[in-house]
Amino acid sequence: METIKSKRDFERVFSRGRRYNDALLRIRVTPCEEGHPGRVAFIAAKRLGNAVFRNRCKRVLREAARLCSLPGGGCDVLLFATSRTHDSSPEQVAASLSRLLARAAR
Repeated sequence: METIKSKRDFERVFSRGRRYNDALLRIRVTPCEEGHPGRVAFIAAKRLGNAVFRNRCKRVLREAARLCSLPGGGCDVLLFATSRTHDSSPEQVAASLSRLLARAAR
C-alpha cells in the first residue's frame, strides 16, 4: 500500500478533492495524476486525544483500508479518524469506508 507523504501531494488532494463524511470516518478523494497508482494517507488530529488514542485510530483505519483493498482505481484518498473510530472494529470502519467510496464513485 503506497502512502501519500509529501506536503505538495496533501495540498493537491485538499484543494482538488471531494469530501465525504460518516460517523466513523471522513474521506477526501481526488483522481491521481496520469500513470500514478492510487495512494492513501491516514490522519488522526491531535484534538482527538493523546498519542496512544491517535495511533489506535490510525491502526483501525489502516486495517479498514486493507480490507477494502485501498488504494484502487487511480485515486488518492485521505482517511480522517473521528472520535468514534477508536471504539469501532476495523470491519465496521471498512463497511463505512465502502459506503463512502461507493458515494465517491458516482
